[in-house]
Amino acid sequence: MRSAKKMLPIALLSVAVWTVSPLVVSAQDAKKGEAVYGAQKCMTCHAISGKGNKNNPLDGAGGKISPAEIKEWIMNPTEMTAKIKSTKKPPMPNRYSKLPPADIDSLVAYLASLK
Repeated sequence: MRSAKKMLPIALLSVAVWTVSPLVVSAQDAKKGEAVYGAQKCMTCHAISGKGNKNNPLDGAGGKISPAEIKEWIMNPTEMTAKIKSTKKPPMPNRYSKLPPADIDSLVAYLASLK
């Protein structure tokens, strides 16, 4: 049986890999996410590179918030609005959590790639 002292580096490495892994964004996933962004008409409320509603730009989103936070905005916008005390109107609708998980992951990958 290994001692706890010897297991600590393994545990820390496991946490580090788990923490870093979601940040890896493939170009293919980001491209799929860009298509989801367009199909869901996200540009009605948001803008990227000057295209869409300029009141809610997403340029640089991947450099400002983590992929987990991006996903939280998609899955639970009401809770995220309350968390950051946003007063933007209208608030983000709570309908995107019903997208297929692969679409959500691709959308997160796309938004996380915007740095």
